[in-house]
Amino acid sequence: MISLTPELAKESETPLYDQLYRYIRKQIEGGALPMDERLPSIRQLSAHLMVSKNTVEAAYQQLLSEGYIQSRPRSGIFVLPMEQLPEVEGESGSVKNRRFEKVKQAAGERGRADTIDFEYGDVELGLFPVKAWKKCLSDAIDERLPEVIGYGDRQGHLGLREEIVRYLYQSRGVACSADQIFLCAGTAQAISLLCQLLPLTERIAMEEPGYNGVRAVFTNHKKEVVPIPLEEDGVSLEALRQSGANVVYVTPSHQFPIGIVMPVQKRGKLLHWAYEQGGYILEDDYDSEFRYQGQPVPALKALDRSDRVIYLGTFSKSFLPGARLSYVVLPESLADTYREGLQNYSQSVSPLIQTAMYLFMRDGAFERHVRKMRKLYQTRHRVLLRAIYEQLGSRVGVIGQKSGMHLLLDVYGCDCAELIELAAERGVRVYSPMRHWMNPAECPRSYVMLGFAGLREEQIREGLERLRQAWFG
Repeated sequence: MISLTPELAKESETPLYDQLYRYIRKQIEGGALPMDERLPSIRQLSAHLMVSKNTVEAAYQQLLSEGYIQSRPRSGIFVLPMEQLPEVEGESGSVKNRRFEKVKQAAGERGRADTIDFEYGDVELGLFPVKAWKKCLSDAIDERLPEVIGYGDRQGHLGLREEIVRYLYQSRGVACSADQIFLCAGTAQAISLLCQLLPLTERIAMEEPGYNGVRAVFTNHKKEVVPIPLEEDGVSLEALRQSGANVVYVTPSHQFPIGIVMPVQKRGKLLHWAYEQGGYILEDDYDSEFRYQGQPVPALKALDRSDRVIYLGTFSKSFLPGARLSYVVLPESLADTYREGLQNYSQSVSPLIQTAMYLFMRDGAFERHVRKMRKLYQTRHRVLLRAIYEQLGSRVGVIGQKSGMHLLLDVYGCDCAELIELAAERGVRVYSPMRHWMNPAECPRSYVMLGFAGLREEQIREGLERLRQAWFG
């Protein structure tokens, strides 16, 4: 007997697939659907609820992308284990949290002992699945020693590439093959290899502002970077058409650093530009897992029907920066050219890390970790917005709050350099986003950048209270 029997309101403005998705998610989170429970097939549930197969499939795809369920080949669809987030701990926290605090301090934390650092790029280490990761590293050495002691496949571990194929399809709607995926050690190296191994034009368009690390790589490879201004919904297509470039680098899921989420209509227009130009879009989907408002928007690569998108992904934000593991999904038309050029290079990612990551993903640990981090960061994001509202109120504007691991504050009528100095006097570190403008003078002087993923909730609240005292007395 099928136990899933939600009351679906067909006259509601909420789509049926969304109602079904929310119902199943609630059943899983509440424990009514336990770990390893087999869910009915799409056909069975469609017939049971008297809804279309597309409705059930869309609901299941959303649950797959968020890590609530897992599709097992030739077995069916099963519920993944739910892990309750522990309460955020303070000074009396667990041994694991204290260990990571010591690591962070040893890495060079400066200034006051109680400094609160809103640095972008920090991730929560206290909930990192150390035991599971150590087991994967140990198993990689014990069971797969020949794989991990050499240089490794130039393109990357085949099993890991196949896991990435599955993950991208479930989480971002990207359909590709393992032959199109190339592993590399971080986004900067990925961009560098693209510049070396593909016939990219000398003129490359880039969002203005945009990620300065990527801009530096383009410049170091003697590329002419053409800044393209942003509109409310993303990069200006009119300016892009007039730029003379036929390659553009974009961050559509959470524009860096402004935080715009490019709507699907604009994505379609950008793809049309690439088709017309015979050019390419470099899509950096660096923190697409962390979206807090609205429905997920499919990746540009998922919408691409003419093979014009080069997709860049990373595990730095969703897993661990120290793994130095990222990947490129190339159009089929470019994959052979890239692979041929790669014959003169060794694989830059440790085979041990690749094999361990393959085991970690294969066993479902990665999806569980992402799901846990999404919940945690969403909570911290909510706490940050509430603290901004309570402490700073109408004296600031918030920019880019829909997703990601940072946001910008527009502190009306103030100068960023002075704000940073005043904050430091109160033991708080905040940052200027100015370096991400090609012409730094164009950065509004009142903008301040706050990263929040690596801070506990009480630190976020305390940090905003200190900022109010520092900036407004």
